[in-house]
Amino acid sequence: MSDELSPLSRRALLKSAAASSAGLALAKLGLSAAPVAPDAPAPPRLAATMAGVPFEKRDTLRVAIVGTGLRGRSMLGEWLGVDNVKITALCDVVPDKVELAKRAMQRAGHAYEPAVFTNGERDFERLVQRDDIDFVYTATPWPWHVPVMLAAMANGKHCGTEVPAATTIDDCWKLVDASEKSRRHCMIMENCCYSENELMVLTMTRAGVFGEVLAGGAAYNHDLRSILFENKDEGLWRRIPHTQRNGNFYPTHGLGPVASYMGVNRGDRLDYMVSMSTPEFGLTAWRAATEPKDSPKWKEKYVEGDVNKSLIRTVKGRIILLEHDVVNPRPYSRINSLQGTKGIFEDYPARVYIEGESKSEAFQPIDKYKTQYQHGMWKTWGERAKTGGHGGMDYIQAARTAQCFHEGLPPDIDVYDAAAWSAPGPLSELSVAKKGQPMAVPDFTRGEWQKARASF
Repeated sequence: MSDELSPLSRRALLKSAAASSAGLALAKLGLSAAPVAPDAPAPPRLAATMAGVPFEKRDTLRVAIVGTGLRGRSMLGEWLGVDNVKITALCDVVPDKVELAKRAMQRAGHAYEPAVFTNGERDFERLVQRDDIDFVYTATPWPWHVPVMLAAMANGKHCGTEVPAATTIDDCWKLVDASEKSRRHCMIMENCCYSENELMVLTMTRAGVFGEVLAGGAAYNHDLRSILFENKDEGLWRRIPHTQRNGNFYPTHGLGPVASYMGVNRGDRLDYMVSMSTPEFGLTAWRAATEPKDSPKWKEKYVEGDVNKSLIRTVKGRIILLEHDVVNPRPYSRINSLQGTKGIFEDYPARVYIEGESKSEAFQPIDKYKTQYQHGMWKTWGERAKTGGHGGMDYIQAARTAQCFHEGLPPDIDVYDAAAWSAPGPLSELSVAKKGQPMAVPDFTRGEWQKARASF
């Protein structure tokens, strides 16, 4: 593709190519490509639910990676450290990035040649046809998440994606229907659910330490201004949504763990939400301070409000505060809080207040509870995990995914979570555009949420 295209023109072509790829995969599964409106009733179910369905048990997990940029290669390093995992195929539009991934495999002692796919943006369509792949993991830019996963499922492969899983309600439904029709799992690889604090709070919640769960806080608050304006890697595409959308682009890092605390899709579900955005200042100011006047970035108009705040209500009446801010100076935070009838947890820094155990109106460090409530995954893999990315959560996620395949277990996070956790993205945009009107969150489980089931 010509480098002379503007970012917006390039994005239009990428969107067209991604839509074409998705259409082919849907046709192969016998599914309609007709769009589903955000407020439309749930489409009729065409196959049985995938909730609680175990993976086919296998001794070695064979993984293909689509997208070997920074995130793809980072997760490659985690997969390479997990026993009985083999990387059988690599795909990227930039051949040099695949070569970097191959060298990382060799350094890790994986002395075999993976199949390589670098022939354009749709070469993953050839990759998924191979018979030596169990799981397709994608770390591409957001517009390609859905096409890659639809192609994988249409060719009989389980799949997982970096976040968000989808950016429209229509695509959320397409993933759900494709998973059910193909009988293949479609996972959102939400690494934050596997952080040590998040899994410990989940254990404490299930043990009743916080009492009845009432409310939680979730966010992706992370100063990304320098990354968004880079002339490489994520700077080539991640700034573009700020010129086209106004809402919460990136809900799942904060929402996934809090939804898990509340048993969303496992006894409760997200019901409706409202959302508001502030005016835009951050990217315009950063551009003025850092970009030369002849930069093509001066042609861009940013429409995404600097700060987006949403409130989500569950069917059981619980409330989740959801925030997004990536364009202002601030320390990193996912908020990650939980209020119950017996106490509260707040992160950054991690601290708790438990009635009858804590001093009056004083938080205490959560470390006091680690011996009793540390999650089993961290007891098993914690020491190895701490040499990995994002404080160890990336390795725990990879190891747990492999364990589910090796032992024939259902995944912790399935297609219904992928859809429900991603849906506040497009729904926040609709609510903002309608001056904060409530937006119904579809029941992607089609009623299965009322059945309790295990995860994590």
